[in-house]
Amino acid sequence: MKIDNTYLKQLENEAIYIFRETAAQFERPALLFSGGKDSIVLVHLALKAFCPGKLPFPLVHIDTGHNFPEAIEFRDYLVEKLGENLIVASVEEAIQKYNLKETGGRFPSRNALQTYALLDVIEDNQFDACIGGARRDEEKARAKERIFSVRDDFGQWDPKLQRPELWNILNGRIEQGHNVRVFPLSNWTELDVWNYIKQENIELPLLYFSHQRECIHYNDRLVATSKFIQPQENESFGIETVRYRTVGDMTCTAAVSSTAVSLDEIIEEIIQTRIS
Repeated sequence: MKIDNTYLKQLENEAIYIFRETAAQFERPALLFSGGKDSIVLVHLALKAFCPGKLPFPLVHIDTGHNFPEAIEFRDYLVEKLGENLIVASVEEAIQKYNLKETGGRFPSRNALQTYALLDVIEDNQFDACIGGARRDEEKARAKERIFSVRDDFGQWDPKLQRPELWNILNGRIEQGHNVRVFPLSNWTELDVWNYIKQENIELPLLYFSHQRECIHYNDRLVATSKFIQPQENESFGIETVRYRTVGDMTCTAAVSSTAVSLDEIIEEIIQTRIS
């Protein structure tokens, strides 16, 4: 399938502009990096924005402790390859520090607890901006975000703090204690990301391509077995041919049945999908 290089170039130029504005307007920015495809694309764009120099900010991973090993291995591989600085903030340590209660249920998530580790690493390093890979097409909660999305002292989004962003004018002025989340991929779709990955020949963890994995069949979902999740009595499970569209916690991220082993096949699969 032919990729619209003109449209992708516009998105790339916008993202590079956002990166450079972030570096210019903030004293201590950081790039949130999970080892997933969106954050990998962010790193690729950041390198283009500041090449041939080093990145003017560190990479920060909020480690839930429930990550896919393949994502962590790729994270470490890419950081070593690029020679960039990686800071890891542990959700497990935040749970112990604040005596937090984890989410219960069959497939527990630590997503809500990531905020504690994030706020700690922001305070410890005095970051005033955190660059993330959120896109407005992901869910309706993302659609409210500005590109420079201001957060209050508690890391919360407040509509009264947000600024208009007309004519690509980005306002990074913040009050003491406030912080900004920066989203260079705001105007990208999932399909845009995959087309860009193909165009730029960007390396990804093998999780995103079809492979065989033991999965539990649960409410029409396929959840991989792991040290965190094991089949219960009378629960159906078996080896399935799957891939992942997103890489979250192993405990709550379902796989999709897929035989797509190439970027072209993944792109065709995304085109046919009606759920973001």
